[in-house]
Amino acid sequence: MSEALKNLSKSARVEFILQRLQSLYPNPPIPLHHKDAYTLLIAVLLSAQCTDERVNTVTPALFELADNPFDMAKVPVEKIQEIIRPCGLSPQKSKAISVLSKMLVEEHNGQVPQDWAALERLPGVGHKTASVVMSQAFGVPAFAVDTHIHRLAQRWGLTNGKNVVQTEKDLKRLFPQSSWNALHLQIIYYGREFCSARGCDGTVCDICRTCYPQRKKPKIVLKP
Repeated sequence: MSEALKNLSKSARVEFILQRLQSLYPNPPIPLHHKDAYTLLIAVLLSAQCTDERVNTVTPALFELADNPFDMAKVPVEKIQEIIRPCGLSPQKSKAISVLSKMLVEEHNGQVPQDWAALERLPGVGHKTASVVMSQAFGVPAFAVDTHIHRLAQRWGLTNGKNVVQTEKDLKRLFPQSSWNALHLQIIYYGREFCSARGCDGTVCDICRTCYPQRKKPKIVLKP
């Protein structure tokens, strides 16, 4: 077997992935349209089990109605639900948006808190949503892991795929903290463009083939 055909070591995979993603997406934009921490928080909440593209078609009307917690707290839940219905799970999401807006007004002077515990106390805000807000709105190092990042991390041999919590720990351990905020977005963009659930099975895209040239069968990915 020639050296060029050997599967890369984990450290070599990490280095290659960092370099490849940085070359492709040197300044990855946040895919959800927003103007501040509050509108980002709402957009991320809406993106649960929904595409970013659809969220971006819904939020203009929602934010025209109310783009801050003071105004949103006054909007009837039924009105919010009517607007966000295309995003799915609208009964739960509309109630969460209403209640969290009231909590922000009553407990945080209308500001999104730059605090993990306070964020995760808000209804509809789990660890992944809090991670996105902390990293992209406040610049705090975080590594939000969704199902897409979980899938690619398995294909690239960076985690054993038990769950997103373990995947987050593994990725944080492997990659320098300074890369986390951009890397989260870079992996998402790469997955959409080159390594989608159906477009690559672990043997098709450039990163998969470079990291595992000896891989002949599809990589079995465990769902979180």
